[in-house]
Amino acid sequence: AIIGLLAAIAIPNFVKAREAAQRTACVQNLRAIDGAKSTWALEQKKGSTDTPSDGDLFGTALYLREKPACSGL
Repeated sequence: AIIGLLAAIAIPNFVKAREAAQRTACVQNLRAIDGAKSTWALEQKKGSTDTPSDGDLFGTALYLREKPACSGL
């Protein structure tokens, strides 16, 4: 009974912590993409309204090695 009670308390907290970590990772990924876009615009002499393609930002020799994704959200 005690183990069941502890599990009932711990599992929801674990789920909340996991969701918060995924949310934080997603925000960091979006910040990395925004930084890559800003660097691309500066180096290519583009304006803030210009939109790069994925091929401009993601690749082994580019700003980000691969396109980050927000998983689980």
